[in-house]
Amino acid sequence: MTRTVVESKTKTAVLGFDEPFCVIGERINPTGRKKLAAELEAGDFSTVEKDALAQVAAGATVLDINAGVVYNSNPNPNETEPPLMTKIVELVQGLVDVPLCIDSSVPGALEAGLEAAEGRPLLNSVTGEEERLELVLPLVKKYNVPVVAISNDDTGISEDPDVRFDVAKKIVERAADFGIPAHDIVVDPLVMPIGAMATAGQQVFALVRRLREELGVNTTCGASNISFGLPNRHGINNAFLPMAMGAGMTSAIMNPVALPVGPKKLAEKKAEVEAKGIILPADMDDETFCQLFGLGSTQPRAGKEMEAIRAANLLTNNDPHGGAWIKFNKSPEEAAAGGAAGGRRGGGRRRRA
Repeated sequence: MTRTVVESKTKTAVLGFDEPFCVIGERINPTGRKKLAAELEAGDFSTVEKDALAQVAAGATVLDINAGVVYNSNPNPNETEPPLMTKIVELVQGLVDVPLCIDSSVPGALEAGLEAAEGRPLLNSVTGEEERLELVLPLVKKYNVPVVAISNDDTGISEDPDVRFDVAKKIVERAADFGIPAHDIVVDPLVMPIGAMATAGQQVFALVRRLREELGVNTTCGASNISFGLPNRHGINNAFLPMAMGAGMTSAIMNPVALPVGPKKLAEKKAEVEAKGIILPADMDDETFCQLFGLGSTQPRAGKEMEAIRAANLLTNNDPHGGAWIKFNKSPEEAAAGGAAGGRRGGGRRRRA
């Protein structure tokens, strides 16, 4: 059975058909997050720290690290991204003990992340483009790490699932030429938005089955792509993830955290309640108010997608005796009594020879 092993200094995450689903936390990525990008250019890593801790607490088993900021002061990512990647990797692995996924389109940043990472990180990513294959596969071999293989090539992203399968097969074969085994290739078959392509869900389920049965590789995806542009995206994601798992998908790059209720939404709901003539106790705190009126929480917590994944793990016998499900459903007070997840770690980092 195919097993892809990803390691930190002290923890191991295994991707496999008979393993619990691997959640790769996506939040440490400035793409589309102007505030985070500005913070990183200014040397402020407070959001990175919060996101790292919150994702691990919510159940992420691997954290994706992307340092793709285009600095206003220097628009050349080949110069700015490698040192930033090193800084973020060192910071994050000093806070949490889960393995990392080094994510960049800049080869120098990929190598900087590999140099800084302890253990055996996942590399994100290689495509079927010739130039990318020649740049990334030697790094995969040199550092003996697994790699995400994205099913697009020099012709772009095909809407034909057979073409995307052929690209994945090409990457697996080219990797073998470098001495990289298929179990170290994690294929991203590319999830299309269901709002733009009605058969997108059916396509990816069929593709994942083929990748498992014919190539014997583990798979991943950007889970939220399926619901892009549609209302109630969490509802779609919650259905998609267990179905993808049933087809054989073994991991996803996703946000495991339900973001906290902000002050604006809280104030709006309180005004709505008051307008209805509902009198609340004067000493009611915001968290109690959120729980009472179904707003969620004032604190980051595991999202509904994590609930769906935990339930699917239980139903597929990848949660023996239901231990993870029971732990997941403990009250916050019970969970806190059991100790905080992902505490700060000490120690230096190990470089490879």
